[in-house]
Amino acid sequence: MKTKLSKLILGCGLLMAFTSYGQENQTLFVNKGIQHSGGYAAISNKFTTINGEFANMPGIYGGWFINRKFMLGIGAAATTNYIPVPDQAINFPEAKMTYQYGQFGLMTEYVIASTKKVHFTVNLLTGSGFTMQYDRRDVEHWDDWDHFDWDDQEDPKFFFLMEPGAQVEFNLFKWMRFSPGVSYRRAFGAKGNGLSDADLSNISYNVTLKFGAF
Repeated sequence: MKTKLSKLILGCGLLMAFTSYGQENQTLFVNKGIQHSGGYAAISNKFTTINGEFANMPGIYGGWFINRKFMLGIGAAATTNYIPVPDQAINFPEAKMTYQYGQFGLMTEYVIASTKKVHFTVNLLTGSGFTMQYDRRDVEHWDDWDHFDWDDQEDPKFFFLMEPGAQVEFNLFKWMRFSPGVSYRRAFGAKGNGLSDADLSNISYNVTLKFGAF
Protein backbone atom coordinates (compact mmCIF):
# COMPACT_ATOMS: atom_id res chain seq x y z
CA MET A 1 0.00 0.00 0.00
CA LYS A 2 2.78 2.36 0.94
CA THR A 3 4.60 1.51 -2.29
CA LYS A 4 1.53 2.35 -4.40
CA LEU A 5 1.00 5.61 -2.48
CA SER A 6 4.64 6.57 -2.96
CA LYS A 7 4.41 5.91 -6.72
CA LEU A 8 1.20 7.97 -6.92
CA ILE A 9 2.79 10.94 -5.12
CA LEU A 10 5.92 10.68 -7.29
CA GLY A 11 3.80 10.61 -10.46
CA CYS A 12 1.78 13.65 -9.41
CA GLY A 13 4.99 15.52 -8.59
CA LEU A 14 6.51 14.75 -11.96
CA LEU A 15 3.31 15.76 -13.75
CA MET A 16 3.24 19.10 -11.93
CA ALA A 17 6.92 19.67 -12.66
CA PHE A 18 6.49 19.07 -16.41
CA THR A 19 3.37 21.28 -16.49
CA SER A 20 5.20 24.15 -14.78
CA TYR A 21 8.19 23.74 -17.05
CA GLY A 22 6.02 24.14 -20.16
CA GLN A 23 4.59 27.46 -19.00
CA GLU A 24 6.33 30.84 -19.26
CA ASN A 25 6.94 32.98 -16.20
CA GLN A 26 4.39 35.74 -15.79
CA THR A 27 5.96 39.21 -15.58
CA LEU A 28 4.74 42.75 -14.99
CA PHE A 29 6.44 44.03 -18.18
CA VAL A 30 6.03 42.17 -21.47
CA ASN A 31 8.81 42.33 -24.05
CA LYS A 32 7.50 41.20 -27.42
CA GLY A 33 10.70 42.12 -29.27
CA ILE A 34 10.92 43.68 -32.72
CA GLN A 35 7.83 42.68 -34.69
CA HIS A 36 8.14 45.28 -37.46
CA SER A 37 11.21 47.12 -38.69
CA GLY A 38 11.41 50.01 -41.13
CA GLY A 39 12.95 53.43 -41.53
CA TYR A 40 12.33 56.89 -42.89
CA ALA A 41 13.97 60.22 -43.70
CA ALA A 42 12.37 63.62 -43.14
CA ILE A 43 12.96 67.04 -44.68
CA SER A 44 11.74 69.88 -42.52
CA ASN A 45 11.63 73.66 -42.43
CA LYS A 46 11.42 75.55 -39.15
CA PHE A 47 10.31 79.12 -38.55
CA THR A 48 11.68 80.63 -35.35
CA THR A 49 13.52 83.62 -33.89
CA ILE A 50 17.13 84.03 -32.80
CA ASN A 51 18.08 87.06 -30.75
CA GLY A 52 14.62 88.46 -31.49
CA GLU A 53 15.08 88.22 -35.29
CA PHE A 54 13.19 85.91 -37.68
CA ALA A 55 15.15 82.78 -38.60
CA ASN A 56 14.41 80.30 -41.38
CA MET A 57 15.92 76.91 -40.62
CA PRO A 58 15.70 73.95 -43.04
CA GLY A 59 16.78 70.58 -41.72
CA ILE A 60 16.81 66.84 -42.19
CA TYR A 61 16.50 63.85 -39.89
CA GLY A 62 15.78 60.14 -40.05
CA GLY A 63 16.60 56.71 -38.77
CA TRP A 64 15.40 53.23 -37.84
CA PHE A 65 11.62 52.90 -37.25
CA ILE A 66 10.84 50.10 -34.78
CA ASN A 67 7.43 48.40 -34.37
CA ARG A 68 5.66 51.35 -36.04
CA LYS A 69 6.18 53.32 -32.83
CA PHE A 70 9.74 54.42 -32.17
CA MET A 71 12.31 56.06 -34.46
CA LEU A 72 15.97 56.22 -33.47
CA GLY A 73 18.27 58.30 -35.65
CA ILE A 74 20.09 61.60 -36.18
CA GLY A 75 19.09 65.10 -37.23
CA ALA A 76 20.58 68.45 -38.26
CA ALA A 77 19.37 71.94 -39.21
CA ALA A 78 20.83 75.42 -39.88
CA THR A 79 19.67 78.94 -40.64
CA THR A 80 19.74 80.36 -44.18
CA ASN A 81 18.54 83.96 -43.92
CA TYR A 82 20.10 87.24 -42.79
CA ILE A 83 20.08 87.56 -38.99
CA PRO A 84 21.75 90.91 -38.21
CA VAL A 85 24.45 91.07 -35.57
CA PRO A 86 23.99 94.08 -33.22
CA ASP A 87 26.65 96.77 -33.53
CA GLN A 88 28.02 96.09 -30.04
CA ALA A 89 28.55 92.40 -30.90
CA ILE A 90 30.10 92.77 -34.37
CA ASN A 91 33.59 91.32 -34.48
CA PHE A 92 34.52 92.94 -37.81
CA PRO A 93 33.55 96.63 -38.15
CA GLU A 94 32.37 97.95 -41.52
CA ALA A 95 31.04 94.50 -42.44
CA LYS A 96 27.46 93.32 -42.95
CA MET A 97 27.71 90.64 -40.31
CA THR A 98 25.00 88.00 -39.90
CA TYR A 99 24.56 85.20 -37.39
CA GLN A 100 24.78 81.60 -38.54
CA TYR A 101 23.07 79.11 -36.26
CA GLY A 102 23.08 75.34 -36.58
CA GLN A 103 22.25 72.22 -34.59
CA PHE A 104 22.79 68.45 -34.83
CA GLY A 105 22.50 65.36 -32.66
CA LEU A 106 20.49 62.29 -31.66
CA MET A 107 16.89 62.36 -32.90
CA THR A 108 14.19 60.20 -31.34
CA GLU A 109 10.51 60.15 -32.28
CA TYR A 110 7.54 58.30 -30.81
CA VAL A 111 4.53 57.79 -33.11
CA ILE A 112 1.07 57.26 -31.63
CA ALA A 113 -1.28 55.06 -33.74
CA SER A 114 1.01 55.13 -36.78
CA THR A 115 -1.40 53.18 -39.02
CA LYS A 116 -4.23 55.73 -38.61
CA LYS A 117 -4.74 58.32 -41.38
CA VAL A 118 -4.25 61.14 -38.87
CA HIS A 119 -2.25 60.68 -35.69
CA PHE A 120 0.28 62.36 -33.41
CA THR A 121 4.02 62.17 -32.86
CA VAL A 122 6.37 63.49 -30.17
CA ASN A 123 10.10 63.88 -30.75
CA LEU A 124 13.31 65.04 -29.14
CA LEU A 125 16.62 66.28 -30.54
CA THR A 126 19.51 66.03 -28.07
CA GLY A 127 22.92 67.23 -29.13
CA SER A 128 24.88 70.36 -29.92
CA GLY A 129 24.13 73.80 -31.29
CA PHE A 130 26.62 76.33 -32.64
CA THR A 131 26.75 79.99 -33.65
CA MET A 132 29.15 82.04 -35.72
CA GLN A 133 29.31 85.37 -37.55
CA TYR A 134 30.12 85.98 -41.21
CA ASP A 135 30.01 88.84 -43.69
CA ARG A 136 26.90 88.19 -45.75
CA ARG A 137 28.04 90.46 -48.58
CA ASP A 138 30.72 87.88 -49.36
CA VAL A 139 28.12 85.17 -50.03
CA GLU A 140 25.07 86.85 -51.60
CA HIS A 141 24.98 83.94 -54.09
CA TRP A 142 25.71 80.25 -53.61
CA ASP A 143 28.66 80.30 -56.02
CA ASP A 144 30.35 82.94 -53.84
CA TRP A 145 31.14 80.27 -51.23
CA ASP A 146 34.11 79.26 -53.41
CA HIS A 147 35.73 82.61 -52.58
CA PHE A 148 34.58 82.79 -48.97
CA ASP A 149 37.37 83.87 -46.63
CA TRP A 150 36.96 81.87 -43.42
CA ASP A 151 39.88 83.74 -41.82
CA ASP A 152 37.68 86.85 -41.52
CA GLN A 153 34.92 85.02 -39.66
CA GLU A 154 34.26 84.27 -36.00
CA ASP A 155 35.09 80.72 -34.90
CA PRO A 156 31.97 78.62 -34.18
CA LYS A 157 30.87 78.49 -30.54
CA PHE A 158 29.32 75.18 -29.47
CA PHE A 159 26.89 74.44 -26.63
CA PHE A 160 24.50 71.71 -25.43
CA LEU A 161 20.98 71.71 -26.89
CA MET A 162 17.64 69.95 -26.35
CA GLU A 163 14.56 70.43 -28.52
CA PRO A 164 11.35 68.53 -27.66
CA GLY A 165 8.44 68.78 -30.10
CA ALA A 166 5.08 67.46 -31.22
CA GLN A 167 3.43 67.00 -34.62
CA VAL A 168 0.09 66.17 -36.20
CA GLU A 169 0.83 63.58 -38.88
CA PHE A 170 -1.13 62.81 -42.06
CA ASN A 171 -0.55 59.58 -44.01
CA LEU A 172 -0.61 60.83 -47.63
CA PHE A 173 0.69 57.59 -49.13
CA LYS A 174 2.11 54.35 -47.72
CA TRP A 175 5.58 55.82 -48.24
CA MET A 176 4.96 59.53 -47.56
CA ARG A 177 3.67 61.57 -44.60
CA PHE A 178 3.02 65.27 -43.94
CA SER A 179 3.69 66.50 -40.39
CA PRO A 180 3.22 70.11 -39.29
CA GLY A 181 4.23 70.76 -35.70
CA VAL A 182 5.80 72.86 -33.00
CA SER A 183 8.92 72.48 -30.84
CA TYR A 184 10.85 74.35 -28.18
CA ARG A 185 14.60 74.83 -28.58
CA ARG A 186 16.56 75.15 -25.30
CA ALA A 187 20.24 76.08 -25.25
CA PHE A 188 22.57 75.36 -22.33
CA GLY A 189 25.95 77.04 -21.89
CA ALA A 190 25.93 79.29 -24.96
CA LYS A 191 28.64 81.95 -24.94
CA GLY A 192 30.39 84.15 -27.44
CA ASN A 193 29.12 85.97 -30.53
CA GLY A 194 27.00 88.20 -28.28
CA LEU A 195 24.35 85.47 -27.79
CA SER A 196 23.10 84.00 -24.52
CA ASP A 197 21.00 80.93 -23.76
CA ALA A 198 17.89 83.13 -23.69
CA ASP A 199 18.73 84.65 -27.11
CA LEU A 200 18.92 81.18 -28.66
CA SER A 201 16.06 79.44 -26.85
CA ASN A 202 12.63 79.81 -28.44
CA ILE A 203 9.59 78.16 -30.01
CA SER A 204 9.84 76.82 -33.57
CA TYR A 205 6.98 76.09 -35.95
CA ASN A 206 7.70 73.54 -38.64
CA VAL A 207 6.39 71.69 -41.68
CA THR A 208 7.84 68.26 -42.42
CA LEU A 209 7.64 65.65 -45.17
CA LYS A 210 8.65 62.07 -44.33
CA PHE A 211 9.60 59.37 -46.83
CA GLY A 212 10.27 55.72 -46.15
CA ALA A 213 9.01 52.34 -44.96
CA PHE A 214 6.55 52.98 -42.16
